[in-house]
Amino acid sequence: MRVLLRPAQYLALAAYILFLGFPLLWLISASVKSSGELNSLTVSLLPQQWHWDNYSDALDRQGLVHSAGNSLVVALVSTALVIVIALPASYVLARLKGKIRAAGVGWILVSQVFPVVLVILPLFLILRTIGLADSLAGLTLVHTTYTLPFALWMLQGYVSAIPVDLEEAGAMDGAGRWTVLRRIVFPLLMPGIVATAMFSFVSSWNEFFFALVLLQSTENYTLPITLNMFIGGEGKVSLGPLAAGAVLAAIPSIVFFTILRRRLTSGLMAGAVKG
Repeated sequence: MRVLLRPAQYLALAAYILFLGFPLLWLISASVKSSGELNSLTVSLLPQQWHWDNYSDALDRQGLVHSAGNSLVVALVSTALVIVIALPASYVLARLKGKIRAAGVGWILVSQVFPVVLVILPLFLILRTIGLADSLAGLTLVHTTYTLPFALWMLQGYVSAIPVDLEEAGAMDGAGRWTVLRRIVFPLLMPGIVATAMFSFVSSWNEFFFALVLLQSTENYTLPITLNMFIGGEGKVSLGPLAAGAVLAAIPSIVFFTILRRRLTSGLMAGAVKG
């Protein structure tokens, strides 16, 4: 049985990876099919004829590259703001007890139960009042505000998993509060920071509703809004260019994950003290 266990594990892992990757494979396949093949009743993963013009059509139409740049700026800046704000707040939320923690947890829970449609009008009015309506800066602030509660909840879970004994040991060795945080807590917290950054980036990169309501100028459109413009006024969809645009839109997220994935485990034991 042990001889068959390892091949069975690899087979199950391969099946799971195929299950997760199949939608992406189907999207890539659709991006190189002609309109006639996409609209036909015949279903196949491999295209009958490779139609690479879909990618050039997607790049030439609707300002896709410019919108991708807007989305990248908004996603990166909002992710940085979320991490900067959530990192110290999560430490306070995880370590302190009493009314402060109860108020923080209550704020997080309440913020997650409100539907987006209920807060979009007040947000629009506030942004218009301060002169940030129809701007990437205003959209960045909205993404930061909307993502921050869940990011704070994620990080405080990672902070709670770090033993307080490590901080006390550092303090007994003469290290100050900032030194303990910088040399012990932050390295151990790196996987949580990376996971939170990934979540924040993807949430901002894929966000559609806020951008649809808050942005009116074409030059400020983000990528999801531009992809939505591939759907005509009468519901006619350019499936090939839309699939090609969706494939191109997935590349930055994949690159971002590739860059940060090694950080998920690099800080797992960093900063630990020897007994």
